[in-house]
Amino acid sequence: MKKSAVLNAQLSHLIASVGHTDGITICDAGLPIPNDVARVDLALTQGVPTFLQTLEVVSHELFIERALIAEEIKLKNPQIHTALLAHFQTLEQVQQNKIFIEYVSHEEFKQFANHSKGIVRTGECSPYANVILYSGVPF
Repeated sequence: MKKSAVLNAQLSHLIASVGHTDGITICDAGLPIPNDVARVDLALTQGVPTFLQTLEVVSHELFIERALIAEEIKLKNPQIHTALLAHFQTLEQVQQNKIFIEYVSHEEFKQFANHSKGIVRTGECSPYANVILYSGVPF
């Protein structure tokens, strides 16, 4: 049995298939997901798993060079926004690289998400708890 962080087969495959500059979207339970984008649906019930739990596990296995976030998170979900920024600060130290963070409108975010390599749906039920993680290379 696999013993590393990601036990979910679909999620493990998605992370392993990502190349440099490819994006993976981690989203709340409400973000629309088009049929033609790979979907990893982890949502079990409201709040399970959370957005932040999922981010923690994914970023443990994915080298991240850039993140895209909806501007609306700053006002509509400041707790998640603060936790997200703190997570990236810690991850920068672990990865020994700068993670560039970009903000766009939520409407633009959805368009970018539609071009992700895959979208990971969580059970998060708070507004704008979404991020696109763009893969870097650890060398």
